[in-house]
Amino acid sequence: MKKQEVKPYNNESASKKEEVAEMFNNISKKYDFLNHLLSMGIDKLWRKKAIRILKEVHPKKIIDIATGTGDFALEALSLNPEEIIGVDISEGMLKIGEKKMKKKGVNHIIKMKPGDSENLPFEDNYFDGLTVGFGVRNFENLENGLSEMLRVVREGGRLVILEFSKPKIFPVKQLFGFYSKRIIPFLGEKISKDKRAYAYLPESVEAFPEGEDFKNIMRKLGYKDVKSKRLSGGIATIYYATK
Repeated sequence: MKKQEVKPYNNESASKKEEVAEMFNNISKKYDFLNHLLSMGIDKLWRKKAIRILKEVHPKKIIDIATGTGDFALEALSLNPEEIIGVDISEGMLKIGEKKMKKKGVNHIIKMKPGDSENLPFEDNYFDGLTVGFGVRNFENLENGLSEMLRVVREGGRLVILEFSKPKIFPVKQLFGFYSKRIIPFLGEKISKDKRAYAYLPESVEAFPEGEDFKNIMRKLGYKDVKSKRLSGGIATIYYATK
């Protein structure tokens, strides 16, 4: 029996891709505030750890997939790259991100561009490094997205994926389960006014093929030296590989 696709609004006439874009457009103005509030700031530490893994290949050209408002792209500035391109399907998120880059005076390095992660508008082997934070589980076709990511990175380049996962150990499993299914949807709805957006988050995490299952998909598609590092008791995982 085919597993039902998890979508933000479960509208039969819309694709997952369309719904994800709509969801992020709806919550874009409150996204940064809610993101840091609901994660209690720990997402910043996760990004720092992910960027340290990317540092080993000394990337000069970096692409940040599903960039949102550009937090991962900003963290990548610590690597002193020549160019960072943040790509996202949500125009609303990109507008917030562009304002953020201008305010910080880094818009000459970080460019925010609209784009579909499953059909990237870049040539083969262009980037030295790639990041994606909490975005791959939103892909309509996971393998298409992962293949496109690999295509635009050069031979020997590194790809770093930060994604939520399901904790397995007591009491983190129980605490995170309650927090993600009760607290996050409640606060998310109250602040963003979008009832489904923050209920979709735990649903999409539950449906995502994490751990060895996800690493095996990466290997099947041609990712080399695939590794992972669980964070904060398994609340999130960094997956990384080379091309």
